[in-house]
Amino acid sequence: MPPPHPSRLHGFNMGLFAGYVDTLGFMALFGLFTAHVTGNFVLLGASLADPGQIPSLLKILAFPAFIAGIVAARLLVASCERRGTSAHRPSYLLQLALLAGFMVCGMLAEPVARTMSALAMAAGLFGAAAMGAHSAASKLLLAHLAPTSMMTGNVTQLVIDTVDRLRGAGDAATAARCSKFFWPLCGFAAGCAGGAWLFLALGFVALTVPLAILVLHLCMPSLEAVA
Repeated sequence: MPPPHPSRLHGFNMGLFAGYVDTLGFMALFGLFTAHVTGNFVLLGASLADPGQIPSLLKILAFPAFIAGIVAARLLVASCERRGTSAHRPSYLLQLALLAGFMVCGMLAEPVARTMSALAMAAGLFGAAAMGAHSAASKLLLAHLAPTSMMTGNVTQLVIDTVDRLRGAGDAATAARCSKFFWPLCGFAAGCAGGAWLFLALGFVALTVPLAILVLHLCMPSLEAVA
């Protein structure tokens, strides 16, 4: 069997990363979506309507934390562009540092009670910032991949292209798009399952898995070959 194409493996890994972190944050921190701004708006609206249902302060602060992660990633990439150097490794290091903050604060906050502690709040904000940086890096540096943390658009495009292929209207570009959107979607689904299961088994230590994915791509740049 031939080895997996690097860009497909990269798309799968980044989708797994996003699904894993988002699901773990949701389970650990009162339904917080670290990478899903739309979901946080919905949950925030629900919690504001019924303040006794779930703590809402973290959901209020998660949005600016997510924005801060995007800003940090954009400034980092712009700085690398001015110097004429690759921004891939610095962007991974930024995500690694923020995600490590998420894990360390979460471990120190365990067990997370229904009353939000300062450490649990910090964990959620680090997680949201990490995923903001991840989303920005995906758009700025990984344009050859499908978005790795926004699956609604991926599913829509994949279904459209699959229908076109089944009705005989697809071409080589349609097949290429199917592959492009399929692998991050599979990775995201696997990450959601893995993040949920390992969090229940290990707590915040389970964040070593997405940290390992970042380290893998830091150490093996050949995984990021463009299709």
